[in-house]
Formats: sequence, structure tokens, C-alpha cells
Amino acid sequence: MAAVAAVLVLSACTAAVEPDQPETPSPFAACPAPSGAPDGLTELPDLSLECFTGGQPVELRTLPRPAVINVWASWCAPCREELPVMQGLADRAAGRLSVIGLDSGDRREAAASFATDHDVSFPTLFDPDRRFAGELGQATLPITVFVDTDGKTYIHRSALTVDELIEKVREHTGVTVTR
Repeated sequence: MAAVAAVLVLSACTAAVEPDQPETPSPFAACPAPSGAPDGLTELPDLSLECFTGGQPVELRTLPRPAVINVWASWCAPCREELPVMQGLADRAAGRLSVIGLDSGDRREAAASFATDHDVSFPTLFDPDRRFAGELGQATLPITVFVDTDGKTYIHRSALTVDELIEKVREHTGVTVTR
């Protein structure tokens, strides 16, 4: 009888366990549709990552170009300062340049909470295992990858101010953005 009671108690406890659901809903826009089949012209790693909002994994080599990919995490102080600057770029360059975040080595709840608190909503990929940074050989964040229309990349390895970002965008993607 004691064994039956133990089984019932344990099954009730395990049946009540819900999968981890984030308390903060995703503030990010849906990831962009692929620009086509991956081509050999891009210097981006051959890697697929989950979109923060869900759906099919996104192949980096199919992202619409030109693009700016900002690799960040909520625990990274320079990233926290730079992320609103990237949101400003996304707002000003809409339709001319893809601005995509890549949350790296982070917890989903922490990233969603930070982005919500700072009005960051541009499309973001989720990379909790830091695969992208590893492929780039980068250990520290933030990282910003500029991709021109031909797929050539330039990697910037520190936080950018608004003026620095505008200049790098023009220099490495050919897109002119104003303040």
C-alpha cells in the first residue's frame, strides 16, 4: 500500500511540472525571410540558428544582404549600451539594410527582459551555445558583422557609437544612413 501511495504522489508531482516558459514574451520582430539558397559568395559561417521568436532555423548564409549582424548578450555591459544604438540603425535603415541581432551565450528570459526594458525589437537570432562567435574565433562581445551585397564580411570587435556605426555601415555595406 505504501508503494502505491508513493507512486501516486510521485506521478502527481511530475505531471504538474510544466516546461519552462519565459515570463517575458519575445519583444523581437520575426526573422527575415531567406534571400534565397545559400551561395558560395558569402563569408558567413555555414550555420543555422534559431530565431528568437521561433519558427524554422535561419541559415546565416541566406540572410538578406546587405546586413549588419550584432552579436550581444544581456550580461555584457558594452552590449547593453550598444543595443539601443543598433535599434536606431534598424529604425533608420529599414528596407535598405537588414539589421539582425544575435543573442549569444545568454538566457532567453534575460535577453527578452533587457530588450523589452530598452525598446529593442529588431529581428534576433538565439545562440545560447555561442556557436556563431566560436565560428568567428571571437571570445568577447559585442561583435558586429557587416555583410555587403556580395557576401563579403567585416568584423568589428567592440561597441560602436552612433557616428561610428553610421560610418562602418557606409564603408562596409555601401548603405548611407543619417543620424
